[in-house]
Amino acid sequence: MAENLAQTLTELLAPIVAEAGLFLEEVGTTRAGKYSTVRVIVDLPDGPGDIDLEAIGGVTAAVSEALDAADPVKGQYTLEVSSPGAERKLTTPRHFRRAQGRTVQLKLSDGEQLIGVLTNAQEDRLGLEIDGAERAVPTEQIKAANVVVVL
Repeated sequence: MAENLAQTLTELLAPIVAEAGLFLEEVGTTRAGKYSTVRVIVDLPDGPGDIDLEAIGGVTAAVSEALDAADPVKGQYTLEVSSPGAERKLTTPRHFRRAQGRTVQLKLSDGEQLIGVLTNAQEDRLGLEIDGAERAVPTEQIKAANVVVVL
């Protein structure tokens, strides 16, 4: 049931989020008793950059209005709209393009771990600057990846 609701919400909200100039990354729901939480994760459509609070506020209002009109969630619910977060997992080519210029951690299929600045993101390989040297990493060798916050 929750899977069907998530699909319904995705179909309802994707065009609304796109109209706001953003990308619908994920929709999820949780239920605790008679209360539900609807979590909507939005991101920029592609390439490097950050979402500002004004964009989040605008899309939150549009999402809330659409949910009120369609009423797909039974009972009371709390709406949470946010970005993927600073240390997001990178799983799609779009994620890697969005992370260009940021420090990332890669876990490779041979067990090696790399940390460096993502300089280039192509479908078949990434460019990573590690200690001033550029390294090409074939995407098929990446087992896991995420952005790392460096202070």
